[in-house]
Amino acid sequence: MQAQLRTVSRCGAFKAQRPQAPRRLATLRAQASADARFADYKPTTAFFFPGQGAQSVGMAKDLVAECPAAKELFDKAADILGYDLLKVCVEGPKEKLDTTAVSQPAIYVASLAAVEKLRATEGQALLDSVDVAAGLSLGEYTALAFAGAMSFEDGLKLVKLRGESMQAAADAARSGMVSVIGLDKEKVAALCEAATAEVGADKAIQIANFLCPGNYAVSGSIEGCEAVERLGKDPAFKARMTVRLAVAGAFHTQYMAPAAAKLQEALNNTAISTPRIPVISNVDAQPHSDPAVIKEILAKQLTSPVQWETSLQTLLGKGLSKSYEVGPGKVIAGIMKRIDKKAEITNVIA
Repeated sequence: MQAQLRTVSRCGAFKAQRPQAPRRLATLRAQASADARFADYKPTTAFFFPGQGAQSVGMAKDLVAECPAAKELFDKAADILGYDLLKVCVEGPKEKLDTTAVSQPAIYVASLAAVEKLRATEGQALLDSVDVAAGLSLGEYTALAFAGAMSFEDGLKLVKLRGESMQAAADAARSGMVSVIGLDKEKVAALCEAATAEVGADKAIQIANFLCPGNYAVSGSIEGCEAVERLGKDPAFKARMTVRLAVAGAFHTQYMAPAAAKLQEALNNTAISTPRIPVISNVDAQPHSDPAVIKEILAKQLTSPVQWETSLQTLLGKGLSKSYEVGPGKVIAGIMKRIDKKAEITNVIA
């Protein structure tokens, strides 16, 4: 009798759960629909925003002198950050500006200040003509702010936390990044496999930035970085060169998992709306319209490879005809020309 009651109980529990399946399916369909607004986007004019590494002492000096709206952004930033960001950008020292915790807010603010310069010099019509945006790693936050998905202030708070958390994660475990020049991505992947086999899976190294043909950044343990540098010279690989990057740690790998967890918590408490134009994700090279998905993918970005090469190739394949690199440096323009020499891209330097 007891066995029969347990069976009935199990059956009852099963029957009680069955109606949840259609509801769950309906929820998934609703989420997919909410994230499909830009599925058929047709890009013509793009704004691209730079990532960490584009900073240099002296940036934004002329910008704020010529554009009051740009100066206002730096004034707001000083209130949020608690220090004079503009002074660090203009005067340095370089060692301070280059830290992850400072360089990320600096590039974010300087890039949006460059947008204000464009608004003042070229007019609102140019900004309105932009129908897609993207940013290299950190630059994705700038792109989302430009597209109206988050306020300038909320974006800066997130970038501040992102930079500080990434710095803390890097300080907790010795790691780094190496740029591998002159090999295709399959060969670089094989190089990473060989380096990992040499140092052990617990010190693995992997491709972190798919930038453009012949230029990929790998990320992982210090031992893995050293193995890549050594094996890259081997006749089996023949990399033209390997360059150790001046970054705090192994960005876009599981070394950044602690930072991703902190960032996800902050994102959950930040107001994010559907962008007014498509913003291409670094994680999957696709635009997203559902705020919940955008939050999830921004946190995931810290531990996922940057798909910049695929992003640019997809945009060009869809008909992109004109683009602007808005912010410090000329890294993105250089990458674009490596992908398509005929591509039209204009630098608006902060």
